[in-house]
Amino acid sequence: MRRNTRVTVTQVPQVGHTGGLAQRYARALYDLASEQGALPDVLGEVKALRTAISESDDLRKFLADARMDIRQGQTVSNVLMSKLGFGDVLRRFVGVIAENRRLPDLASILDGVLALDSALRGEVVAEVRSAQPLNDTQRSQLQTRLAEAGYSRVSMTEHTDVALLGGMTVRIGSTLFDTSIAGRLTRLQNAMKGAA
Repeated sequence: MRRNTRVTVTQVPQVGHTGGLAQRYARALYDLASEQGALPDVLGEVKALRTAISESDDLRKFLADARMDIRQGQTVSNVLMSKLGFGDVLRRFVGVIAENRRLPDLASILDGVLALDSALRGEVVAEVRSAQPLNDTQRSQLQTRLAEAGYSRVSMTEHTDVALLGGMTVRIGSTLFDTSIAGRLTRLQNAMKGAA
């Protein structure tokens, strides 16, 4: 984010990606990894898998395909886990997710694991959506800006959303920072309706 970027802050109700079912699965994976002494490795793998899902349209389409049967889901998820070189804990967990026909919820479950870990470490989670994946410089600048805004202990989850057209949105709890082009166009459209 550039220094002269105007940020619009909107209070919106939190729509929990980690609520209900996804939160229960996230807690189960977190507890399993802790019990087996594999938590640091599993958290790294969860971040890597979440990034892979965020950056791959094909993978997101595959996970969302409701026509896929259990056997197909397990086979493809096993191949994916092996190809990405993930350990036994995450591999077995994703296998259970596939067996329970919850692959469409996998990204939310992974977000839940990361949010749970952040909360237990006293951090807040910033959900960042950008039109293009962030590079290291942008990520560093965003963390600096969030620290200036009072969020010094923040953990970011990143998602790519081409519908934003440009810029980004950052959600922390019920606060939404919107610098996206799509957001600007919506605000302009609403302003024009009000002037008519």
